[in-house]
Amino acid sequence: MKVDQDAIRQLAKLLDETGLTEIEVAEGEKLIRVNKGGPVGHAPHHGSGPVIMAGRDVMPSDPTVPQPANTNPPAAVAANHPGAITSPMVGTVYLQPEPNALPFISKGASVKPGDTLLIIEAMKVMNPIKASKGGTVTQILIESGQPVEFGEVLVVIE
Repeated sequence: MKVDQDAIRQLAKLLDETGLTEIEVAEGEKLIRVNKGGPVGHAPHHGSGPVIMAGRDVMPSDPTVPQPANTNPPAAVAANHPGAITSPMVGTVYLQPEPNALPFISKGASVKPGDTLLIIEAMKVMNPIKASKGGTVTQILIESGQPVEFGEVLVVIE
């Protein structure tokens, strides 16, 4: 199979620009996946460059293919927590109302129902994410400027 080096370079550049750790593009039977190899939502490790997999015949269980690192364990535990606040949309999260402003919340902060916890930008619209219950912020599982997925745990309130 001929590997499209330009497409791989463009995808790797897109990863750097967006802060994502993995992207996959399929066209017919052709599949290109570029993975920085770091944990989801974090900077890549300082090992070799992006992991590039091309062709549908590459299986994730193949021991010769580098596997993505384990995802953020606190997020997996937090997903089952009754105080988990999850993302209602795909977008970019911001922990403060504007650059250089104080963040809406911090670990250990007390919040009341309806308090703004963070903002998610989706399609150029800033969407405030509010506390559904009062309590103490025990975990903040995201960083400002980080892309988030629907259902991803953002914050835990106890």
